[in-house]
Amino acid sequence: MLYFDLLVMNGKIVDGTGNPWFRGDIGIKDGKISFVGKLSGEYSADDIIDAKGQVISPGFIDCHAHSDFVLLRDPEMSTKLKQGVTTQMIGPCGISAAPISSDKVALLDKYAGFAKAGVEPEYNWESLGEFLDVIDKLPLGTNIGAYVGHGTVKINVMGFDSRKPTEAELREMRNQVKQAMIDGAFGLTTGLIYPPGLYSEPEEIEEIAKALKEFNGVYLSHMRNESKNLLKSVQETINVGENAGIAVQVHHHKAMGIKNWGIVKDSVKLIEEARQRGVDVTIDQYPYTASSTTLRACLPIWVHEGGIEKIIERLQEPSIRTRIIEEINTGDDWENFYQHSNGAGGVLISYTPETPEYEGKTLLEVSRMMHKEPLDVLCDIIVANKGSDTACYYMICEDDIKHIMKSPFTMIASDSIPAAPGAKCHPRTNGTFPRVLGKYVREEKTLSLEEAVNKMTCFPAARFNIYNKGIIKVGMDADIVVFDPDTVIDGAHYEDPFKDPVGINYVIVNGKIAINDGVYSGNAAGRVIRRV
Repeated sequence: MLYFDLLVMNGKIVDGTGNPWFRGDIGIKDGKISFVGKLSGEYSADDIIDAKGQVISPGFIDCHAHSDFVLLRDPEMSTKLKQGVTTQMIGPCGISAAPISSDKVALLDKYAGFAKAGVEPEYNWESLGEFLDVIDKLPLGTNIGAYVGHGTVKINVMGFDSRKPTEAELREMRNQVKQAMIDGAFGLTTGLIYPPGLYSEPEEIEEIAKALKEFNGVYLSHMRNESKNLLKSVQETINVGENAGIAVQVHHHKAMGIKNWGIVKDSVKLIEEARQRGVDVTIDQYPYTASSTTLRACLPIWVHEGGIEKIIERLQEPSIRTRIIEEINTGDDWENFYQHSNGAGGVLISYTPETPEYEGKTLLEVSRMMHKEPLDVLCDIIVANKGSDTACYYMICEDDIKHIMKSPFTMIASDSIPAAPGAKCHPRTNGTFPRVLGKYVREEKTLSLEEAVNKMTCFPAARFNIYNKGIIKVGMDADIVVFDPDTVIDGAHYEDPFKDPVGINYVIVNGKIAINDGVYSGNAAGRVIRRV
């Protein structure tokens, strides 16, 4: 007689590989998949889920999640589980919680302020390994893997200095990345629109990224431009892979601003051509027409030098503020989020803890409330919130989203920035994966069901060398989602970003039922995973 801890029966199995679905049952024992097929003969199980013809897939892997700090407050993260996410990869866009030296904690705390989700960390760690140990002691709802952030490492070595590193500093940054890889990181990320990353020349990135090669790590970049210089930035990312001999990935690929819509056809072609000549380059993407990051993304590059305190000083000096506002209105030589959003009406304020009355309103609406010009209001809000602020920017084309999504080199990721208590956030935080399945598979038919599941499971698992997840196969970890392909859809939207999705009915993490008939069960079966 076959015996199972848990049995998932009578479903359409989409195994993650991209192969066509097939009808079958899945047996689970000791946290692993122990049977895949159609059961006959005698068997027993402690618990049985009748899938009733719904889809059974591997658990979704969110390879781009800014959950580093919110895990300290909400380790279960049921909002991720309700989407079918069973594994999160943290530390993207150059911003990781570790490594951090004790004398640089204050700098990192301000640098990461917009992604902290209101958490005030103890910083009872220095190395990435120590941070992962702290996280591993928590009741995790999802599995957690980590990247090391270039911006964090650069803060350790150079603070926010706007200059080239010395040879000694370059060597120290490379050594810190190497140690993070030894500690279990899966790769290195950059945020080249954020200080201090934006001060880095391509040669610096290439030299630091060489530390990844012996570990088969991946370099992932929030590129220095996603608008008029998109192609140049994609080529820069490709060059890192080609020159350092490593795998690379373009973070949240898109073209920002209506003047730049359509350029992604050429950027995807650049990636295709690079792969044809042997460069291992891929893409991640979120399925929304608005981006989200700090309000400071509207400011010219020179304003960022020296970190948050210097930004606030400059914004408080009337003559400098006048210059800044003039450059925002007219300048296009940097990633000008204000212009890309077509002005104040396209900037939706999400998180401003010192001015919560503005959350959920556009910058235009707030300016009318205050009877002030929108860019003066922008500066006032940044000053008042001292580095803790986020906004959504409406600046991405739906056709571009579909073009990128169709590429075989694109995986799905949320780029989620969790909300602080009482604040709002981008709906991608709570809706990314069911949105793809509902809108882009069932409604738009941009992808087939099998393609979409592959982009959420097997593809990212293989990309980041997570060899025991992402496929329905005997011996693999029992991370599994059961969803109704006829009803699955995101519930979250910009006005209510916390509304639960529909149609994600069961989620299993390491063999334990985490979501039972759409409701969080209280089983926190996630664990920290480290590169091996």
